[in-house]
Amino acid sequence: MAYVDLTRDPGAMRRIFLALGLAGQDEDVRATALTGGVSSGIHRVDLRSGSYCVKQALPQLKVAKVWMVPVERVFAEIRYLQVVGRIAPGQVPRVLGTDEASKSFVMPFLGPEYRNWKADLLAGRVDVRVARAVGDLLGRIHAATAGDAQLAAQFATDENFHALRLEPYLVETARVHPALADGLLATVERTAATRRVLVHGDVSPKNILVGPDGPVLLDAECAWFGDPAFDLAFCLNHFLLKAAHLPAHAGELLASFRAFTDAYRPHAGWEDAQALEARVALLLPGLALARIDGKSPVEYLGEAQRAQVRRASIALLQDPPPSLSTIAARWARDFPA
Repeated sequence: MAYVDLTRDPGAMRRIFLALGLAGQDEDVRATALTGGVSSGIHRVDLRSGSYCVKQALPQLKVAKVWMVPVERVFAEIRYLQVVGRIAPGQVPRVLGTDEASKSFVMPFLGPEYRNWKADLLAGRVDVRVARAVGDLLGRIHAATAGDAQLAAQFATDENFHALRLEPYLVETARVHPALADGLLATVERTAATRRVLVHGDVSPKNILVGPDGPVLLDAECAWFGDPAFDLAFCLNHFLLKAAHLPAHAGELLASFRAFTDAYRPHAGWEDAQALEARVALLLPGLALARIDGKSPVEYLGEAQRAQVRRASIALLQDPPPSLSTIAARWARDFPA
């Protein structure tokens, strides 16, 4: 079936809502493009029956470097939202319907009572309780899916995960820093070979809404049955990067780093806790460097801050830390409040 680009075919958007019974035959279906994100087209549609969000997977991601990924990843995201919706109701969006031709799905539009966590953090509104709630949520998801053979088969999305995460972050960084390549590529191999739980793959503040009933986790198109260390390291990385960007809030951000891990840790009963933490500690500096020199650099760091993060990350890669507390202590030293 040919790929249908919803930005160029308004009739397709109307057909989706008619097919789902969300729009009346006499109703005009108008979509408003929403900003944010690099991997999907996101649209808001307001109808008599309610307000909706349509998400469509894009074949070419909106970044400076060439980054092509299969659009079929949207179906892994849909399955993830359905699975986690049963584990933690209300903490992921509900899937109201899907469309095969456009590789898209419809969910409720979440209104102004939901705040974007990234926007809060960048504005200096650092609430350690949110970090604790996100760590707890992630721990519950991982614990509920650990060792599940059926989910392992459903989310055997190794190629997607490599294309979306391992290649653009760690493999690309290894190309930019050949002196670090052996260690980075060993981390890629170890991560790819570790299959323990259902992994979200993009646990980033930009993909988390802070709502009246706790955090809501969005954008699960990287979903994969694999290494929980990746989800942990991916989220913890954002506390480090924002501490570099906002020195006045570095103490609160590193407190959030600790609160997140403390809330997650009690759930992790499927493997040795030290082994899991060791993998997180090895992944974390590689991901920090990847947000400077990989295919998806963070946009909010200035050149001087980028250079600082690069130096600090390389130092951690050259002298691998034994624990997450060691990383936090070194980061506090390198980026004092």
